[in-house]
Amino acid sequence: MHTRAFRKADGRRLILYGTAAHTLRQQSEGSSASENPSHLRWHPLREEWVAYAAGRQERTFLPPAEFCPLCPTHPGGPPTEIPFEDFEIAVFENRFPAFADQPGPLPEIHAEPVETAPALGACEVVVYTPEHIGSLGTLGQERRELLVRVWAQRYHDLYEREDVRFVMPFENRGEAVGVTLHHPHGQIYAYPFVPPVLQVEAAAFRREPVLRNLLARAGNRCIVEEDDAAAVIVPPFARFPYETWAIPKRAQPGPWTLDNTEVSALAHALGRVVSRYDALFARPFPYVMVLHAAPKGEEAHFHFHVEFYPVMRGPDRLKYLAGTELGAGTFTADILPEDAARALRRIQP
Repeated sequence: MHTRAFRKADGRRLILYGTAAHTLRQQSEGSSASENPSHLRWHPLREEWVAYAAGRQERTFLPPAEFCPLCPTHPGGPPTEIPFEDFEIAVFENRFPAFADQPGPLPEIHAEPVETAPALGACEVVVYTPEHIGSLGTLGQERRELLVRVWAQRYHDLYEREDVRFVMPFENRGEAVGVTLHHPHGQIYAYPFVPPVLQVEAAAFRREPVLRNLLARAGNRCIVEEDDAAAVIVPPFARFPYETWAIPKRAQPGPWTLDNTEVSALAHALGRVVSRYDALFARPFPYVMVLHAAPKGEEAHFHFHVEFYPVMRGPDRLKYLAGTELGAGTFTADILPEDAARALRRIQP
C-alpha cells in the first residue's frame, strides 16, 4: 500500500492511499475548516458523555453532483476537498469535527452545574473512490481490500495518540439514515473515552468468547454465507430488520492484525452484504455499518467484527426508532432473524 500525505491550505491533513504510487499534480483547494469549537458534557442520568459541535449545523447538505466536495478536483472545475484529478482512496480531517486534536476552549455554563471536558480526538472522512456513484458492493475486490488496509492503518496511527481510547470507522448510507453527501464514503471517529456500547461489549468478551460461541452454535438458520476465514450471519438476537454481521472466524482485536487471507475474506464479505441488501428490494439499501474493534487495553479478548444496521423493513417501509427504543433502549423487531437470513441467503450477488 502506497501513501501520500499533505497539509491542506487550512492545516487539515489529507492522505492518499493506493495500490500504486500517486504522482499527480495538486490542483486548487476547496473550503476551509469550520472554526466552531467542540466540547463534551456529562449526562448524569445516562452516565455518558455528549459531544457538542455547533459548527456541524453548517455542513454541506446534498449538493448537486457537479459540486460534490468528495469528487476529484478537475482543472477548470470547482475545487473540492481532494485537490487532485484522480486518486484511489483519500482520507482527510473533517471540516466539521465533533472531536479534534485542538477542540477549542470549554464554554462557560451559566445554568445548572454541568461537568465539561475537551472533545479531544479526531474525525476523518474516508472517500472510497473517485467515482461519484457506487457502493461497497460495486467497488471491486481489490479496492475493498485496500479499504480494509486503510482502516487498519488509521487504527494504528490514531491509537498511537495518548488522548484516544477508542477508534470507530463507520459508514452511513442513504438519506434515510441522514446522509448529506451521496459520494461513496465513510467516516472515522477517534474518542477520548470508550463509548457505552463498547464498554458493555468489551465486558462481554472478557467473560467469554461470545462470537466464537455464536458461530459454533448458530447453525445454518442464521448463517448467510461463510468460507474458511469469515462468516456473514444475521444474529439470532438482531435488533434491526435484516441486521447482518461480518465476522472473521479467528478472533482478532481489529483489522490491524488480520492476515492477507482474512483481509481478502472480510473485503469479499462486505461487498456481498451490500450487494444482497441492494438486491433484496431492488433499490439502494440504506444502512449504518460500524466496525467493532478493541478499545485500548481490551485487545487480548476482543473479537473484531463489522455490524450492519439496516433501516428498511419492507420495500417501502422504514424502521423508525420509537418510544420503547429511544426511551427505554429496548428494541422491538418486526422480522424474525432466521427469516431475514433465509431471504438474504436466497440472493446470489
